[in-house]
Amino acid sequence: MELLIGQLLIIVRRMWKYRWVGLVVAWVTGLVGAVVVFVLPDRYEASARIYVDTQSILKPLMSGLAVQPNVEQQVTMLSRTLISRPNVEKLVRMADLDLKNQSKAQQEATIETVTGNLSIQSSGRDNLYILGYRDSDPETAKRVVQALVSIFVESSLGQTRQGTSTATTFINEQIKSYEAKLEEAETRLKEFRLKNLSNMAGDGKDSAAHIAELSAQLERARLEYREAMNARDAAKAQLEAEKARGGAQTTAQSLIQESSANFSTPEVDARLADQRRNLDALLQRYTDQHPDIIATRKLIKDLEEQKKKEVAELRKAAMNVPTASVGQGNGSLAMQELTRIVATTEVQVASLKARVDEYTSRYSQALSAMKTAPQVEAEAAQLNRDYAIHKRNYEDLVQRREQASISGELDVASGVADFRVIDPPRANPKPVAPNRLLLLAGAMAGALAVGLFTTFAASQLRPVFHDANDLRARVELPILGVVTRLVTDADRARQRVELIRFSAGAGGLLAMFAVALTVLAVQLSRQVV
Repeated sequence: MELLIGQLLIIVRRMWKYRWVGLVVAWVTGLVGAVVVFVLPDRYEASARIYVDTQSILKPLMSGLAVQPNVEQQVTMLSRTLISRPNVEKLVRMADLDLKNQSKAQQEATIETVTGNLSIQSSGRDNLYILGYRDSDPETAKRVVQALVSIFVESSLGQTRQGTSTATTFINEQIKSYEAKLEEAETRLKEFRLKNLSNMAGDGKDSAAHIAELSAQLERARLEYREAMNARDAAKAQLEAEKARGGAQTTAQSLIQESSANFSTPEVDARLADQRRNLDALLQRYTDQHPDIIATRKLIKDLEEQKKKEVAELRKAAMNVPTASVGQGNGSLAMQELTRIVATTEVQVASLKARVDEYTSRYSQALSAMKTAPQVEAEAAQLNRDYAIHKRNYEDLVQRREQASISGELDVASGVADFRVIDPPRANPKPVAPNRLLLLAGAMAGALAVGLFTTFAASQLRPVFHDANDLRARVELPILGVVTRLVTDADRARQRVELIRFSAGAGGLLAMFAVALTVLAVQLSRQVV
């Protein structure tokens, strides 16, 4: 510690030798700094506050109908990118700052100056923005801020309209493309259906389901055919028995009642069977309250009623045969009725035989078509799939186009993003820069620092040794002795005079800055009042 203190004292004693040089440099630096502080022109600031209202009743009302843009994010990005070169060039023209520019260099300097003096501050989540500009002329600063407010609002509306127009143009191009694709797909599907019309089922079922349905119809027709043949054989047997007995004592009404059970309605029975199978399939997927199930049950009920009416009509026709007393022609009437029943059953057998033959032919054709059916079905499925994809994309694009149109109108509508000027552009009548008090204090501190550095640098460039040990350490030679100088009274008087002069010079420097600071403080206080 003592060694460190000793080194510091040696440095101070060396600097003291060059104190006058440091004082002169400090005075020169201080005077230059003070002049610069007082010469700097005043700068005035103009500002405006804008509030961006992003809350609108249209947002919940238009939810699902239009794309809701993130207005807050758009405004934030706009505020960050507002100070760009195109906007600054436009600002310079709007505020008439380019009237004095005579060359390209002056124009570039003006743009750089305006860019450096512009400021945009945000208060965060409140969407409140403060636009400011500093200039030596308060009216110029006000004009610049006014132009900046206009650019801020117009840029938001322009970007919204441009984005909506771009999106609408792109969607329209895609819609035209998919319209052409849909037309091509429809043409291919039409040509394929015309080419394979005989191999395609009209109800949309595949070949396996079609063959299964034909097989079920064929089995049902064969069963009805066997039933009709049995009924015919029974009627023939009764007729032969009646002929053998020579007529029985049975009335025509009893024969009609016995034979009425053989009456059949093939068409109605087939439709009833189809509807009952359809009802079973629907019950496996839906509840009893489903409209298709209710409609199917109503149709089954109507078919049953129709069957009862047809059977009643057949029975009524049989009952209309003229009857006589039991003893006067009973056998003749029985023979006639049995003959009519046999003829009726023969007609039914022939009809059902034709149906069985037709279903057999259809079933055979379906089996023969099974070889090419899978390929045809695969091609049809591929065409239908392509057409369905194009149609779905086309419908989605049309819907998106409508949403884009509504969204564009929503963006430019009043209340979606309302720019409210809270404080109009106003220039502060008092200068906001430079802070002369702070600059003057800095100039004083800088002058003292430069003076001290000058004395230190001079002491290092031309060192003076005041101690034998310091000299021995520097020259690394043995010192034989030290000659002490005797200080006379004249020397002490001269040293006191030099000290007074140096103190007066340093004090004058400090006094000069103190007076300057006092004058500035008084002026500032008068401006505030």
